Amino acid sequence: MRITGRLNSYTLTLLAVILIGIFTLAPSVQIWYEQRQEISDYKALVEQAKVELEDMEAERLRWDDEVYIRAQARDRLYFVMPGEVSFLVMDAEGIDGSDTSGTVGAMLAEKRKRSGFSAEVLANKGNWVDAFLESALRAGLEEPNQEIDSATN
Repeated sequence: MRITGRLNSYTLTLLAVILIGIFTLAPSVQIWYEQRQEISDYKALVEQAKVELEDMEAERLRWDDEVYIRAQARDRLYFVMPGEVSFLVMDAEGIDGSDTSGTVGAMLAEKRKRSGFSAEVLANKGNWVDAFLESALRAGLEEPNQEIDSATN
């Protein structure tokens, strides 16, 4: 009986030492695991950056090619070579096939008619530059109306 009791106390002591070891080492193991996870995340970021760098270098090398530069100028800036005629289609999705004139301008004019605004509102009655200049000169040169000043007193 004494042997089994002694084994139990040894067993309990060993179990207590193991538990203390686990509680002592657990934070260190957790920190190690988190650091390994961060290292793998940063390695993935480095690999992604390398791929992006290779793409950027390939793009930079493309800009050394004169044909690529011409193509980009045509696509992005709508440049044309001498003697060529460029056509720009506006709102290609909204062009009505039943339009008899076949122009985008006719389609836009028709939309403007249907918009609810009258032609008087949409019409430009004068040169806005002249109107702006007249307004600025009148504001600087004319005297304020005395009737308004006496009414506010």
